[in-house]
Amino acid sequence: MNPSDSPTRAATSRRQFLRDSTLAAAATGLLPLSAGAWSAGNETLRVGLIGCGGRGSKAAVQALEADPHTRLWAMGDAFEDRLEKSLAIIGEQQNVAARVDVTPERRFVGFDAYRHVIEACDVVLLTAPPHFRPVHLKAAIEAGKHVFAEKPVAVDAPGVRSVLESCRLADEKRLSVVSGLCLRYDKGFQECVGRIHDGALGEIRSLEANDYRGTIWMFPREPEWTDMHWQMRNWYYFTWLSGDFNVEQHVHYLDVCAWLKGEYPVKAVGIGGRQQRTGPEYGNIYDHHSVVYEFADGTKLYSNTRQQAGCYNEMTAKVAGEKGTAEVSERRHVIDAGGETWRYRGEHKNMYQVEHDELFASIKSGRPINNGEYMAYSTLLAIMGRMATYTGKQIAWEQALSSEEDLSPPKYEWGPLPTPAVAVPGLTKFV
Repeated sequence: MNPSDSPTRAATSRRQFLRDSTLAAAATGLLPLSAGAWSAGNETLRVGLIGCGGRGSKAAVQALEADPHTRLWAMGDAFEDRLEKSLAIIGEQQNVAARVDVTPERRFVGFDAYRHVIEACDVVLLTAPPHFRPVHLKAAIEAGKHVFAEKPVAVDAPGVRSVLESCRLADEKRLSVVSGLCLRYDKGFQECVGRIHDGALGEIRSLEANDYRGTIWMFPREPEWTDMHWQMRNWYYFTWLSGDFNVEQHVHYLDVCAWLKGEYPVKAVGIGGRQQRTGPEYGNIYDHHSVVYEFADGTKLYSNTRQQAGCYNEMTAKVAGEKGTAEVSERRHVIDAGGETWRYRGEHKNMYQVEHDELFASIKSGRPINNGEYMAYSTLLAIMGRMATYTGKQIAWEQALSSEEDLSPPKYEWGPLPTPAVAVPGLTKFV
């Protein structure tokens, strides 16, 4: 698909979309492990971790738990202390500690650490701040490595286009690319979405994506930190690094709504700003966003996010259809239609573990999984919402996808880096 093409213009039915974008739903039993069957012909898979924060540390443990023939072989991070802390945490997990083999010469620090990790390993886990995902993914795929890519996969449209191109190359090379949009790997979500696709609600008339939560970590600036040190340590609060929390966090439930609808919206308009997190220590992101997306058939998706202390919390996707309503969340999977209520009562496996189980099963079976298209387009869906809230303008899908706004800093080095301005709707321009 060319960068200027809209996925809503492709005559893709909901059934086709479900089939194509939920390869993750293939049970591990359909992807049997066959030792030694992976493409390089070696039973042991050397795993590399790029980005050694809390999510990365957990992903590394889950990767090792997914297959007994895995070994954590190399690690890379911008900061040495974060790498060493992560290595210690992973090594404390008794069930995987014997397969942690990251010797000092395979611990890489700095902005180019990812290159060395990729060179050393067979499978790479990409869990650095989202800004770096497109470059890291491109390097991994070009090197012929299988990938787990944490969400979101970009912070701007050039990054999304890069990811799409890398995932096309992964298809050609028969490499697995599994996304960290973990709700798609949850059995309750899969069954609930499947029932709605099979007509449980009839035609979908509206959707909601709600993400109301409290505040998160923030690291006060230390005297010896340069601007780049401070921003990288507090990456969540800088749009160039995280995409804003509408992209970094809310992408999960936006993705679920696109999955439910079976397509992506054609336009968006929204409002947002900073009310609690107004100090310079909070970088330049907003603390609330409200976006109305519209699909080609006129159906609306109402997206609301807030990250403020002392407020009501909720993380759900809700659907209204001609026959009834549904709510899907990590705690509830309920469809009320025709006077009857269906609730998911099946098994609850750890979806974070399942995504790694299926990644390694696909590698060993020689039947690759590629989540690339939906992880890229759902990231763009979140970016489009941010574009709407930052500019105050209505943003079309084609505009968002073809945007030339590149949030990259002028250079990657430990030194001065001005804090980007906080967006002002009506004044901030769409690029």
